[in-house]
Amino acid sequence: MEKRFKLRADQIVTLIPNMGGCIATDMITVEGKPVGYMYREEPVDAVDSGWCFFSGEEDQDYIDDPNNATVYAVNTIANYDRAIIPYLNLPVGTELERKPGTDTFNQVPG
Repeated sequence: MEKRFKLRADQIVTLIPNMGGCIATDMITVEGKPVGYMYREEPVDAVDSGWCFFSGEEDQDYIDDPNNATVYAVNTIANYDRAIIPYLNLPVGTELERKPGTDTFNQVPG
């Protein structure tokens, strides 16, 4: 089944310098939900930013299905939710959760 993305390719604009790829779930790119949870892990190669983006509504079964997430340019996900932009240069190991009803993210206690 072909995915029907919330944004068309011609709606994606350059918001940030190229920083590589990331993983995001269909809840963001297909359903149009805002990013609710994001973390940065060690990149696997030179084109990986290490960022992973979730709406925060995904359950484990959803996450375990590889058809529900895709690799995107980080800029693409910034187009879906510009609130992530101020946090994108935070280091590997960063784990953030959106403060409900805002565009602010808080560090998840580790």
